[in-house]
Amino acid sequence: MQTYTAVVEKCKDTGYYVGYIPDFTGAHSQGDTIEVLRQNLMEVIKMLLEDRN
Repeated sequence: MQTYTAVVEKCKDTGYYVGYIPDFTGAHSQGDTIEVLRQNLMEVIKMLLEDRN
């Protein structure tokens, strides 16, 4: 399994966590918790990797 680093910030207006993966153009998401954000980012990476094939 590959490991990726995410940049995460918490939006002070919405309270949502917003993150992106610098190694993947277009890999960004949000979630109401860190865990939800992590799951969303994993799904985005999976879709991007599938699109490369």
